[in-house]
Amino acid sequence: MSMEEIAKPPGTGAATVVAVAGHPLHPMLVTFPIAFLLGAFASDLAFWLLRDPFWARMSVWLIGGGAVMGAVAGLSGTVELLWIGGIRRRAAAWNHFIAAIMMLAVAFTNWYWRLDDAAAAVLPTGLALSALTAFLVAVAGWLGGHLVFEHKVAVVDEEGD
Repeated sequence: MSMEEIAKPPGTGAATVVAVAGHPLHPMLVTFPIAFLLGAFASDLAFWLLRDPFWARMSVWLIGGGAVMGAVAGLSGTVELLWIGGIRRRAAAWNHFIAAIMMLAVAFTNWYWRLDDAAAAVLPTGLALSALTAFLVAVAGWLGGHLVFEHKVAVVDEEGD
């Protein structure tokens, strides 16, 4: 990849450097924390309605998996942000980064909060943290979609192949 490709101006899209067979890794990885953290909110709601400890245990596993996979996805996204000037120069990229860091901080806090006694930690604090995490997932996801669809970050130009 040439320096011209890495340093494209903001209106022309931006290449990716963290990829497998030309496919950007970050969008592949974010599906896991999105599914796990939204699933944790759903399992917290199930615990609230049913009071079955199974749902509290399920939330611990989902939040832990979502937080860890979110950190892995965040690492690939951070490399892209810091390495590629065409991404780094976009305010939307920094907004996405900040929202994702906030989401991970809340998710890891929520996970830690539940480790001693999962069922006792759900209501009300765990449920509130899961709801906040779900909101931050939506915000970070919307900003990530904005980067792809509006700013053409990591979008391959078919005419240039």
